[in-house]
Amino acid sequence: MRGVKRLGNLLALFAAWALSGCAVGPDFLRPDPPQAERITEEPLPAQTESADTLGGASQTFINGADVPANWWTFYKSEPINNLVEEALKANPDLEAAQATLRQARQNYYAAQGGLFPQIDASGGVTRERLSSVQTGGTGTGGSIFTLYNAGVSVSYLLDIWGGTRREIEAAGAQADFQKFQLDASYITVTSNVVTGAITEASLRAQIAATNDIIKAQSQELGVLNQQFELGAISKADVLSQQAQLAQIQATLPPLEQQLTVTRNQLATLIGRVPSQGGIAQFDLAKLELPKDIPVSVPSKLVEQRPDVRAAEATLHQAAAEVGVATANMLPQITLSASYGGQALAAGNLFSAPAVTWSLGASVLQAIFHGGTLWYRRGAAKAAYEAAFARYKSTVLSAFADVANSLRALETDAQALKANVLAEQSARGRLYLVREQFRAGAVAYLSVLDAERTYDQARIALVRAQAARYADTAALFVALGGGWWNAPAPIGDAKS
Repeated sequence: MRGVKRLGNLLALFAAWALSGCAVGPDFLRPDPPQAERITEEPLPAQTESADTLGGASQTFINGADVPANWWTFYKSEPINNLVEEALKANPDLEAAQATLRQARQNYYAAQGGLFPQIDASGGVTRERLSSVQTGGTGTGGSIFTLYNAGVSVSYLLDIWGGTRREIEAAGAQADFQKFQLDASYITVTSNVVTGAITEASLRAQIAATNDIIKAQSQELGVLNQQFELGAISKADVLSQQAQLAQIQATLPPLEQQLTVTRNQLATLIGRVPSQGGIAQFDLAKLELPKDIPVSVPSKLVEQRPDVRAAEATLHQAAAEVGVATANMLPQITLSASYGGQALAAGNLFSAPAVTWSLGASVLQAIFHGGTLWYRRGAAKAAYEAAFARYKSTVLSAFADVANSLRALETDAQALKANVLAEQSARGRLYLVREQFRAGAVAYLSVLDAERTYDQARIALVRAQAARYADTAALFVALGGGWWNAPAPIGDAKS
């Protein structure tokens, strides 16, 4: 028994040494953010231009301001708020992301079991017959008996090189990746709801404007028909008006189709089939343009974007996998022990003569595997380099997204102001040309040209108004969507 005790103490020492050992492979360090003083190439103005029209308010850029988690409430639209809330509860993509995160966390917890001894219990009963030859006899008879056995076995792989810890680290990084994927899904769903509502409002405004144009041109066609019957104008003028009216009417069905598609997409986002309906209708006039626009400092942007954080988690996992591949090339030491009993009668199974036990240690060192382990380590290092390159690409894309969105707000304001002037000018010109036509000073082709210009200017104005709302939402998304400011983990169901 003294020898058994010494061997047990030796195994305990091995285990303690293994747990305190260092882990091979690179220790992961977060990459430094880009050294940039601002996001755009040129400084942003303090605020955008304004225009005297719907959605024409000036927007102020606030450097260093944070993005709220519920940024969509800035539009002051109760229907949008309700739709987003419903989407967060019922969107199937979010449900899938939540389940995938739970899966990754369970795998992480499972990987942690590799740090502990593996203990198994076994038991059994066997009815056997041995020939006389097996028992050393010379007769023709045999021996029949029942053998009972029970025992406990323990094995423990010493994590001398930290391979197990690197596997746990990799599993944890994978769980982090899925968490940021969930955050990204949350942002995608909320932004799609908001932009879908804005798109619907824009389409409804375009349809309303188109119907007004059709009504006005239909009335104009009626007047021309009367004038033609009186001989005041030629048939060509009537046909020209009919052709222009038909062209305007032809633009209506595609708008209505786009409206149907948009509403069906909104239904999908909230987990409904299109036939269920019940979705509010949206109107640009009932949306408020957010006026205070946060602009994150560059050093914070890499922490706020879930796609950047997900790429970072992938890089972390790749670094840990290099350690795993390195540890697999080194000696693997396993400690083992067993205790049990064997007896011919169940009642004697745990008696002293029936006890069996063993203690041992084994070492496994790969000598020649055709270079497999070496090349796997090389592959792991190459995967890390690829992950690092993808991380840098993701960061660059994130900065470009924000820069593009910021410039879009600036140019949207300028474009809206120009469209207001264009619409006013086209409306005034149309009025004057019509008066000139009634006075016989110009041909009807001038009226048609003025009408066409005004119709285009009116539709362009509606689109310019909607662009300011939509591009503001795009900036909130590009800045990360404010997931880090949520009072509780976003959509994060308990594991």
